Amino acid sequence: MCEAELPAREALSRAATQMTAGALAVQRSPAGANIASPCISVCRIQADSGLCEGCFRTISEITAWSRADEADKRQIWDVIAQRAVQQSRT
Repeated sequence: MCEAELPAREALSRAATQMTAGALAVQRSPAGANIASPCISVCRIQADSGLCEGCFRTISEITAWSRADEADKRQIWDVIAQRAVQQSRT
């Protein structure tokens, strides 16, 4: 890995850590809780994966968020956690 890739790699690692922690908080929240958006204001879609670099969501998940019910939001968080772990390992 070249030095130019290190800051991007560190940013990806931080985002993955945030998403994993957020998913855990959502899993622990009681039914009926307000599920927070995973957006961390790092809104760039990766061309190769189609995922946001900040929250690991797809465009369709991002646009559907405001209309999603609690169960759908919890499901998206579960998928985000899986993606974050996967992305941090590559």
